[in-house]
Amino acid sequence: MTRRLLLLSLAASAAGCADAPPLAEPTPRAACTEAVAETYPCDGVDLLAFMSIQELGGAPRTDLNDVWGWTDPETGREYALVGRSDGAAFVDVTVPSSPRLVGSLPRTAGSPSSAWRDLKVYADHAFVVADNAGAHGMQVFDLRRLRGADGEPVTFEPDALYDGIASAHNLVIDTDAGMAVAVGAGGGGETCGGGLHMIDITTPTAPAFTGCFNDPDTGRGTGYTHDAQCVVYHGPDDRFTGRRICLGANVDALSIADVSDPAAPVALAVATYPAAGYLHQGWLTDDHRFFFMDDEADEFADPGAGTRTLVWDLAELDDPILVKEHRGVALSTDHNLYIRGDRMYQANYTSGLRVLDISVPASPFELGFFDTYPASDQLGFAGAWSVYPFFASGTLLVTGIGEGLFILGASPGSGI
Repeated sequence: MTRRLLLLSLAASAAGCADAPPLAEPTPRAACTEAVAETYPCDGVDLLAFMSIQELGGAPRTDLNDVWGWTDPETGREYALVGRSDGAAFVDVTVPSSPRLVGSLPRTAGSPSSAWRDLKVYADHAFVVADNAGAHGMQVFDLRRLRGADGEPVTFEPDALYDGIASAHNLVIDTDAGMAVAVGAGGGGETCGGGLHMIDITTPTAPAFTGCFNDPDTGRGTGYTHDAQCVVYHGPDDRFTGRRICLGANVDALSIADVSDPAAPVALAVATYPAAGYLHQGWLTDDHRFFFMDDEADEFADPGAGTRTLVWDLAELDDPILVKEHRGVALSTDHNLYIRGDRMYQANYTSGLRVLDISVPASPFELGFFDTYPASDQLGFAGAWSVYPFFASGTLLVTGIGEGLFILGASPGSGI
């Protein structure tokens, strides 16, 4: 039995209900053969399905942005949570070659469309923010409501709306601590100077503000945080074991803070690096030893050098050491990256999804790719926005800003 079949079989047995996932291997819409899947250049990654923005419920002139995922703990079904400029779409991707739009959550009434919508999951609830979106706040949606939506796509209302912020560029969730962190907030509410706005979500439909963190030695003197990752720390620096740690991508520096007491957070480190452009986002390795970061603007200063990924050694949290500047084979601009085990999945705008082997963190190398934007591999802000690689099935989700949702899978024998 394949790994995917085993996982789905276990999910079906645990659920014991009629809507458990069918036991079937996905049939690719287009396998990656001779370096192409349909019109998409590729290596080791198959196209399982594609949904256009219109098929995702988007109106004309709607773009996509963030993507996340949710696995129903009762049924084992897998869902893509897709950010649109006008709201969010929920797609059942349990059978990845046959995705189904379940419904949409429109943007908060009175808020404008936004190119930046971010969504994350905690305790079977989705949390949604948008940037430059007026009084959008943070929407809270109970994902268990998707179970009963078996017919035509449903237009949902949120289960709660947190108004402690107006707009926010991004949203981070520490799932171990039950803490959401809005970053880059503006336009009203408690902005925390654009830094970390921390929210207790242990009761998901009753979010409560708990504190701010802002380091003025970062963000070009403002303390602005563009993106972050917050965790209950279990890495090699045993001084901080069990502490709540946030790593901020703060435009011109990496910011590390202990936010165990959100009312009295402590700055641990500020780390800079050569030729900084715009520090955008990053993710920890599973053992919390290394932090991989992308810089969204550095390629413009050296356009022939290839996409740069920065690798920090965090053996001591208060003394980050830059151990590698990895240059990718593509010349595109990097955007979002996520890590699962010894694989890193990068959404790099015009060069699409890139999959890297990071089993030796200081020596990453590319294993394969799927170019969601074959029209160009040049610098710029079109193509792949983000990737979600955390489904147990191995299904990969990639959002194309002006294209749609790409549902991908590793080619048999590719090692991805």
